[in-house]
Amino acid sequence: MKLATLDNGTRDGMLVVVSKDLTRCSAAGYIAPTMQAALDNWDRVAPELEVLARDVEHETVPCERFHERQAHSPLPRAYQWADGSAYINHVELVRQARGAAVPESFYSDPLMYQGGSDSFLRPRQDIPLGDPAWGCDMEGEIACITGDVPMGVSVEDAAAHIRLLMLVNDVSLRGLIPAELEKGFGFFQSKPASAFSPVAVTPDELGAAWADALIHLPLMVDLNGQPFGRANAGKDATFNLAQLVAHAAKTRNLAAGTIIGTGTVSNKGKDGGAGTPVAEGGAGYSCIAEIRMIETIRDGAPKTPFMQAGDMVRIEMRDASNHSIFGAIEQHVVAA
Repeated sequence: MKLATLDNGTRDGMLVVVSKDLTRCSAAGYIAPTMQAALDNWDRVAPELEVLARDVEHETVPCERFHERQAHSPLPRAYQWADGSAYINHVELVRQARGAAVPESFYSDPLMYQGGSDSFLRPRQDIPLGDPAWGCDMEGEIACITGDVPMGVSVEDAAAHIRLLMLVNDVSLRGLIPAELEKGFGFFQSKPASAFSPVAVTPDELGAAWADALIHLPLMVDLNGQPFGRANAGKDATFNLAQLVAHAAKTRNLAAGTIIGTGTVSNKGKDGGAGTPVAEGGAGYSCIAEIRMIETIRDGAPKTPFMQAGDMVRIEMRDASNHSIFGAIEQHVVAA
C-alpha cells in the first residue's frame, strides 16, 4: 500500500492512503491520525490500512484528488534519522580524488551518521541556501522507515522490521563538510534539512523489484530539467537496508518511526571504473560531488558547479511500466 501525509494545519499532518497510480487518496484518521501513530501501532492498524487501500483502488470509499504539492514528507519530523553509505563506489571516488585509500573496514562495517530529524523539508519545498560558497548539493537516496527494532537484531531478522520505503534528497553543503570532519565529531551544519518523497510504500508494493532488501530500479535524478542520474539502486550496493538497520541497532533499540538511509546511490561504469554521464550512455550520478570527483581524478580539477539559487533538482523512481512509485521530490534552491 501507499501512504502519505497531507497538510491539515498541524505539525504532523494527516495520514492518507494513496491509490497505486497516485491520483486519489482517502483520509485514514479513523484508523490512525498520523503516520507516526500508524507506525506506533503497526501490527494492529496495518491490516485496517490495507483494507482501506483496497477500497481506494476500487473507489468504494470517499476519495479526493491526491496532489503531491500538498504533501509533507511522510514523516514531517521523526524520532531518528540515520544515514548510511551503502554504495562504497561513491566513497571510493571521494577518497581517490584526494589521494586517500579506502580503509578495509568500510567494506564490512557501514558508515553512518545521525542527521537532524526535528523537521524535514516537504517534497516540493525550496532549499534555502545562505551562502553559495557553502556548496549546495543534492544526494539521491533510498530510505526505509522501521517499526520498533530490538538492540542486537540480526541482519536476517532486520528486514522484517522495515515498514515503509521512500526516496530522499539528503541535502549536503559540501563547502562546510571538510572543516566539520576535521573536528572529528562528524556532520552538523553541513547537513541541513533533508526532503523525502511525497509517498511512502510498503515493500510488497514493489513486487519483484524489492529483493535482498534493495530496490532494483533506477533512481532518476534530474538537474534543471536534464537527466543527471539513472543509477540502479539494486546494483553495486556493498550493504543493503537490512544490514544498515542491524548496524544502527547494534547497541541500542530503534523506536518505531526511525528512518535509515542508504547514502548516495552510485553505480560503477561498464568497465568497473568510474561512472559516465547519462548523456554519454552511462548511469550518471545521484549527486554533484561524484562527477566533481571524477573530473578531479581525470582533469586535475572539478568543473561542474554546485547548485545555486534558481537551480532545480527532481528525484523520482518509476516501475517497469513507467509509473511513478513514490511521487517526485522537486525542489528549487533559493537564497535564504
